[in-house]
Amino acid sequence: MKKRLISVLVAGVMAVSMAACGSSGQGNGSGQDSGSGKESGSADGDSKEGGTEGTDGNTLTVAAWDPSFNIPAIQAAADDYKENVNPDFVLDIKEQAGSVDIETLITTAASSGNYETLPDMVLFQDHWIQKFVADYPDAWQNVDDVDIKWDDFYPEKIDYSTIDGVHYGVPVDGGTVIMAYRVDLLKEAGYTIDDMTGISWEKFMEIGKAVKEKTGKYLLCMDGDGNDLVYLMCQAEGVSQFKDGKPYITENETLKQVVQIVADMANEGVLLLCNSWSDYTDKAIQGDQVAGVMNGNWIIPTIEKVEANSGKWEITSMPTIAGGEGYASNGGSSLYITTNCKNTELAKDFLKYTFGGSTVTYDNALKNGGVVATYIPAGKSEVYNEGVAFFNDTPIYAKIAEMGSHVNTIEQSPYHYTCRTQIAAAIVNIINGSSLEDELKQAEDQLNFEMGN
Repeated sequence: MKKRLISVLVAGVMAVSMAACGSSGQGNGSGQDSGSGKESGSADGDSKEGGTEGTDGNTLTVAAWDPSFNIPAIQAAADDYKENVNPDFVLDIKEQAGSVDIETLITTAASSGNYETLPDMVLFQDHWIQKFVADYPDAWQNVDDVDIKWDDFYPEKIDYSTIDGVHYGVPVDGGTVIMAYRVDLLKEAGYTIDDMTGISWEKFMEIGKAVKEKTGKYLLCMDGDGNDLVYLMCQAEGVSQFKDGKPYITENETLKQVVQIVADMANEGVLLLCNSWSDYTDKAIQGDQVAGVMNGNWIIPTIEKVEANSGKWEITSMPTIAGGEGYASNGGSSLYITTNCKNTELAKDFLKYTFGGSTVTYDNALKNGGVVATYIPAGKSEVYNEGVAFFNDTPIYAKIAEMGSHVNTIEQSPYHYTCRTQIAAAIVNIINGSSLEDELKQAEDQLNFEMGN
């Protein structure tokens, strides 16, 4: 059974790891396949093969991915710790092609019963960690004894890395959802950013029709295959797609209402469901087909690539079913210490000082990699409160940090992406005229099969 579980997990990870939480990612799960898989070097010294290498008590190795997002954030932490705590500190960053490579590191070590191949720490995406800790408990060291003020982090974020009441990870980045709008296009249709704040999805559709009529643009877009809308819209309502570890679909009235809204928006020309992730980013967002984008804040660099639109975008919170500001999160990752770490006290002190509470780390992580903290005090810094020219000189990062504190904590599952795939397929069929009840029943049955229920 264990061998089957490992193979299923690896296959599942391979299927979803194109999802990213980054500035240039393909998808949204903090698992982007970016970079070359080479090792990126260290905060002070050459990169090395293998796991723990430091013999002087000052060296740590860490596996991470995305040289334009997560790795600069971790490098910022290493520089901060070296300058302000330990001048002899060396962080050897082992750059991976994507989060799938880190997940494969764990499963391979577990299957061989040899964890000596692991680095001291790994960056691990949120949606998978609870399953990996449960299935491979010998791979991890907990950080429950580290003096971190956990209440200073978003509760929704900490919920991922807290397993059976024990803290295992320290947050690096989060995916607080933004609802970004082209305010110039809204103006053409007679609306402002204030008109989009705290509204219902019914009102959103009304405005979307007006925008489409006046400008020819869709007010919302999403990758049709990796459709995150249902998860995000349900989370804004405080509802999960899982209940007590099982799929919660056919008896979930909120989810059914959300799916109907998504199908209606597509049929009314308000929502553009793209054929692929590249169509979503390159054609819809950067190809000037849309007046609105809703996704994790890591989508911002994609929006910013169209320099001609600088000053034309602003952000706000999500709509909700009944009206009122909605909040959700899509993607994110944390750092975890492996059992192969021989310098455990150094690793814990590094995590405590940097991502556990240093606004210097978080300021530079934002400036260098676009990583938005889930550490609440970080949002009060001068860097977070600077106006961003592309977004009409508004301090969007302070706004994002504030919104993240309101995200509902809902039940998560390692089958999150499997569920997403099944519901996305159901939505396409519903848009084309199939019965909502029948399609969701089929999605739930398939998900139960995948989960072995």
